[in-house]
Amino acid sequence: MKTRILLVEDDERLAKLTAEYLSKNDFEVSVEIRGDAAESRILEENPELVILDVMLPGKDGFEVCRSVRAQYKGVILMLTARDEDLDQILGLELGADD
Repeated sequence: MKTRILLVEDDERLAKLTAEYLSKNDFEVSVEIRGDAAESRILEENPELVILDVMLPGKDGFEVCRSVRAQYKGVILMLTARDEDLDQILGLELGADD
Protein backbone atom coordinates (compact mmCIF):
# COMPACT_ATOMS: atom_id res chain seq x y z
CA MET A 1 0.00 0.00 0.00
CA LYS A 2 1.36 3.40 -1.00
CA THR A 3 1.89 6.16 1.55
CA ARG A 4 -0.79 8.82 1.04
CA ILE A 5 0.30 12.47 0.91
CA LEU A 6 -1.87 15.57 0.73
CA LEU A 7 0.11 18.40 -0.85
CA VAL A 8 -1.39 21.79 -0.02
CA GLU A 9 0.20 24.25 -2.45
CA ASP A 10 -1.38 27.08 -4.42
CA ASP A 11 1.42 27.44 -6.97
CA GLU A 12 0.04 25.06 -9.58
CA ARG A 13 3.36 24.58 -11.38
CA LEU A 14 5.22 23.77 -8.16
CA ALA A 15 2.39 21.49 -7.00
CA LYS A 16 2.43 19.59 -10.30
CA LEU A 17 6.21 19.12 -10.25
CA THR A 18 6.22 18.03 -6.60
CA ALA A 19 3.29 15.65 -7.07
CA GLU A 20 4.90 14.09 -10.14
CA TYR A 21 8.19 13.58 -8.31
CA LEU A 22 6.51 12.00 -5.29
CA SER A 23 4.29 9.80 -7.48
CA LYS A 24 7.32 8.50 -9.37
CA ASN A 25 8.79 7.56 -6.00
CA ASP A 26 5.82 5.38 -5.09
CA PHE A 27 3.68 7.82 -3.09
CA GLU A 28 -0.03 8.43 -3.64
CA VAL A 29 -0.39 12.22 -3.89
CA SER A 30 -3.45 14.47 -3.91
CA VAL A 31 -3.24 18.22 -4.25
CA GLU A 32 -5.28 21.00 -2.65
CA ILE A 33 -4.72 24.63 -3.61
CA ARG A 34 -6.78 26.41 -0.92
CA GLY A 35 -6.09 26.60 2.79
CA ASP A 36 -9.75 26.81 3.76
CA ALA A 37 -10.49 23.60 1.81
CA ALA A 38 -7.40 21.83 3.14
CA GLU A 39 -8.74 21.55 6.69
CA SER A 40 -11.67 19.32 5.79
CA ARG A 41 -9.60 17.26 3.35
CA ILE A 42 -6.93 16.58 5.97
CA LEU A 43 -9.49 15.43 8.51
CA GLU A 44 -11.61 13.43 6.03
CA GLU A 45 -8.82 11.79 4.03
CA ASN A 46 -6.41 11.34 6.98
CA PRO A 47 -3.25 11.03 4.84
CA GLU A 48 -0.05 9.78 6.43
CA LEU A 49 1.69 13.06 5.51
CA VAL A 50 0.57 16.62 4.81
CA ILE A 51 2.95 18.95 3.01
CA LEU A 52 1.53 22.36 3.84
CA ASP A 53 2.50 25.64 2.19
CA VAL A 54 2.44 28.68 4.46
CA MET A 55 1.08 31.26 2.02
CA LEU A 56 -2.30 30.00 0.77
CA PRO A 57 -5.58 31.58 -0.33
CA GLY A 58 -8.50 31.27 2.07
CA LYS A 59 -6.43 30.43 5.17
CA ASP A 60 -2.69 30.43 5.58
CA GLY A 61 -0.79 27.26 6.42
CA PHE A 62 -0.26 28.35 10.03
CA GLU A 63 -4.02 28.62 10.57
CA VAL A 64 -4.63 25.26 8.89
CA CYS A 65 -1.98 23.56 11.02
CA ARG A 66 -3.36 25.04 14.24
CA SER A 67 -6.92 24.07 13.28
CA VAL A 68 -6.27 20.40 12.46
CA ARG A 69 -3.42 19.49 14.78
CA ALA A 70 -5.58 18.37 17.72
CA GLN A 71 -7.52 15.93 15.53
CA TYR A 72 -4.93 14.94 12.92
CA LYS A 73 -2.18 12.65 14.21
CA GLY A 74 -0.19 12.29 10.98
CA VAL A 75 2.94 14.18 10.00
CA ILE A 76 2.72 17.83 8.92
CA LEU A 77 5.63 19.37 7.03
CA MET A 78 5.48 23.12 6.45
CA LEU A 79 6.70 24.29 3.06
CA THR A 80 7.62 27.93 2.60
CA ALA A 81 9.81 30.32 0.67
CA ARG A 82 10.12 32.42 3.82
CA ASP A 83 13.45 32.17 5.58
CA GLU A 84 12.68 33.88 8.87
CA ASP A 85 13.51 31.90 12.03
CA LEU A 86 10.28 33.20 13.56
CA ASP A 87 8.24 31.47 10.81
CA GLN A 88 9.98 28.17 11.54
CA ILE A 89 9.41 28.52 15.27
CA LEU A 90 5.76 29.48 14.79
CA GLY A 91 5.11 26.47 12.56
CA LEU A 92 6.63 24.10 15.11
CA GLU A 93 4.73 25.69 17.98
CA LEU A 94 1.47 25.26 16.07
CA GLY A 95 2.09 21.55 15.68
CA ALA A 96 4.10 21.08 12.51
CA ASP A 97 6.61 18.24 12.64
CA ASP A 98 9.19 20.03 10.50
